[in-house]
Amino acid sequence: MLPDIQTLLEQASARHSHLCPRQVLGVRMALAGAAALGLELPRNDKTLLVIAETDGCFVDGLEVAAGVTPGHRTLRIEDYGKVGATFINVKNGEALRLVPVIDIRLRAQEYIPDEPRHYFAQLRAYQSMPDEVMFSSMAVALSPTIEQIVSRPSVRINCSVCREEIINEREIIFQGQVYCRSCFGQGYYQEKEAVLSGSFLEAHIVATA
Repeated sequence: MLPDIQTLLEQASARHSHLCPRQVLGVRMALAGAAALGLELPRNDKTLLVIAETDGCFVDGLEVAAGVTPGHRTLRIEDYGKVGATFINVKNGEALRLVPVIDIRLRAQEYIPDEPRHYFAQLRAYQSMPDEVMFSSMAVALSPTIEQIVSRPSVRINCSVCREEIINEREIIFQGQVYCRSCFGQGYYQEKEAVLSGSFLEAHIVATA
């Protein structure tokens, strides 16, 4: 049986010792997204995949309500700096992206007119506003596809530059060579010496051409 929203909010707030509007948005968005896909929550399988577009307390709300986690590969973060998320039924590929309506803060203030403090108006309003007043949604096609995101178990290959192992088919094949994203220049880090001495990738391509 799905816990009531207050129970979910208590679970979310326990992670921060307080409750904030974005935690409420995460809980409400998870409930709305799963309902639109016809999926019951919380999940204890891998039928639901959630892709969040920011990190932080919003994601705690998603996790608590949906039962998704990075460890089970049912929650991913693509950090676009947006309080939005896409909910995917892995079994049939149906994907729905939800975001707060553009004027949600103003609507919250109008919904709780007796609360002059914007933060607390949002905190209260987000707990009871109807889904259709809070969120806009759209059906989306995933890129990469759900098959590429989920990948295949036990697939491993080594980068031809750093020799580190790559799992989940995240390698890049270029001119017949295998690269990890970092060595191909698409990583979040670069070795300091490589930055100072120029593109290691270019040198490797020339050496293996």
